[in-house]
Amino acid sequence: MQKSLSVFLLLAVSLCAQSAHAQRFFTRDGKVRFFSEAKLENIEAVNKSGTAVFDIATGKMEWKVLIKNFLFEKALMQEHFNENYMESTRYPAATFKGYVTNLGEVKFDTDGTYPVTVKGKMNLHNVEREAEISGTITVAGEQLIVHADFMIRCSDYNIKIEAQKVSNISNNIKVTVDATLAPMK
Repeated sequence: MQKSLSVFLLLAVSLCAQSAHAQRFFTRDGKVRFFSEAKLENIEAVNKSGTAVFDIATGKMEWKVLIKNFLFEKALMQEHFNENYMESTRYPAATFKGYVTNLGEVKFDTDGTYPVTVKGKMNLHNVEREAEISGTITVAGEQLIVHADFMIRCSDYNIKIEAQKVSNISNNIKVTVDATLAPMK
């Protein structure tokens, strides 16, 4: 009886330790910025309402950004972005589903900044493509701060730029992601 109780307690402590480590982190206010540098003008927009879930036990993560939530300095740019290029009524969100490939190198119990590589599928403008993105995860107490800079090509996602607009809008867009994730409750 004593031996059975000891095995049970050991198993229970082990499961509790695993479930504490199998924590999921979340945000509803991830910041996604894009920047297009072209001959005639630069275009920049920011979305501060990206959502993300990240499971530190498996390395899996999912992101969703509503296209209409990108804000521009000029209202006309925002209108053209949503109606002519992103067709945000038809394709309302961009998503990414993937995983951290080097999860073992991130010490979630030690504050610090860790380089990571994420692989997965990005869906933008109803086109899904494989993506590999380098970035960092900063462990800061109970929070994870995620940062990444990467490039996308409009043509890869069937986002058409009219010939007369090529001087105004670049095919290559720099995307920056900054988010602070907290443990899910």
